[in-house]
Amino acid sequence: QVQLEESGGGLMQAGGSLRLSCTASGRDVSNYVLAWFRQAPGMEREFVAAVGRDGGGPTLLATSVKGRFTISRDDAKNTVYLQMNSLVPEDTALYYCAARYSYIVTAAFGYSDWGQGTRVTVSS
Repeated sequence: QVQLEESGGGLMQAGGSLRLSCTASGRDVSNYVLAWFRQAPGMEREFVAAVGRDGGGPTLLATSVKGRFTISRDDAKNTVYLQMNSLVPEDTALYYCAARYSYIVTAAFGYSDWGQGTRVTVSS
């Protein structure tokens, strides 16, 4: 089990950039897949991006953010980042960090540990 805390959200104009951070604490964090999900008002939580375990693992991005967002992790700092460029109003949501042991999945129910979320608002 890991504890997760997100930061970096805020208000940004369309076309701008934000970087979200999520710091994990607990045992063997490097063995966990770390992911980002988001949930807009009235919508279901959706997968955004994930990075595999052990630092150099694979990454997976949702189609809607490919070419605009990147995910990375720094296991020395137990932190995962979501760099968000070319933001659009549709990116407005509460962004959650999540963790699971083993391999990447895109279903929210596959993740055992969650942060409280950080809000991103993109104005047009």
